[in-house]
Amino acid sequence: MEESIVKKRIFVAGHKGMVGSAIVRQLKNRADVEIVTRDRTELDLLDQKAVDTFFANENIDEVYLAAAKVGGIHANNTYPAEFIYQNLIMECNIIHSAHKHDVQHLLFLGSSCIYPKLAEQPMSESALLTGVLESTNEPYAIAKIAGIKLCESYNRQYGRDYRSVMPTNLYGENDNFHPENSHVIPALMRRFHEAKEAGDAEVVVWGTGTPMREFLYVDDMAAASVHVMELDSETYQANTQPMLSHINVGTGVDCTIREMAETMAKVVGFEGEVVFDSTKPDGTPRKLMDVSRLSDLGWRYQVDLEVGLRKTYQWFLANQDNFRK
Repeated sequence: MEESIVKKRIFVAGHKGMVGSAIVRQLKNRADVEIVTRDRTELDLLDQKAVDTFFANENIDEVYLAAAKVGGIHANNTYPAEFIYQNLIMECNIIHSAHKHDVQHLLFLGSSCIYPKLAEQPMSESALLTGVLESTNEPYAIAKIAGIKLCESYNRQYGRDYRSVMPTNLYGENDNFHPENSHVIPALMRRFHEAKEAGDAEVVVWGTGTPMREFLYVDDMAAASVHVMELDSETYQANTQPMLSHINVGTGVDCTIREMAETMAKVVGFEGEVVFDSTKPDGTPRKLMDVSRLSDLGWRYQVDLEVGLRKTYQWFLANQDNFRK
């Protein structure tokens, strides 16, 4: 008679989002894992009582906290109150309820925007709280910093093992392709695709094209998240500090916006001209993560930009009808 496998019950909060769905893909074939998910109609993460009841009833062993309100510059500028309020409330509800119901292991997903606008490049974990944040997404960044500090505080006071990972710019399957509220890669992918379909002669990209950015394919982010979550405590603690516990996740490689846009045109098959409107703002000259800590912990990215864009575009083509609703 075969022994039955005792499965860990893992709650992936935000499982329909880009990162959460990628984490589910990473975990779904594990024989020792039972994935627990709830959509918004089943569990409102902004409702403290509902979240507490969920944890009281579900016997969760681990949590991946990938739920968040996210968006590009336009969305952050337009809805700052929603960005700070909703992210703070979700983090507080999930992290506190996890602790209250004796969940020992949790991974919080943050963002590279936690670092100061003028942080030294590449940005190391120690840059946190050393300068002024980028004003356009400061409310979101402050909420994410609060999430890191929540994890550190429960670790320090209660001996929990709550960890945090800070991804660079992400893209991939299940991204938001809204024409106004999305990030640069999905926004440009949609624009290049629609220009190709319309037979346009050119696509205009804001700025000079000279700023440097780092991009990470979302399945790599999910793999890194699982890797960090599954490190034994001794290894993790040896590579972090009690009040500097977050770990950067990225490629450690950047490119210009011009290079990214030209690669995008190639992937999409747009044969017109890519024009840069230098009257529009460029934003920060460079944003690159120092990923040496993660490298020391044994993880490195696998998917380069062109391959990742091709995978993303294939998914976009298969799902584009959903973006027009």
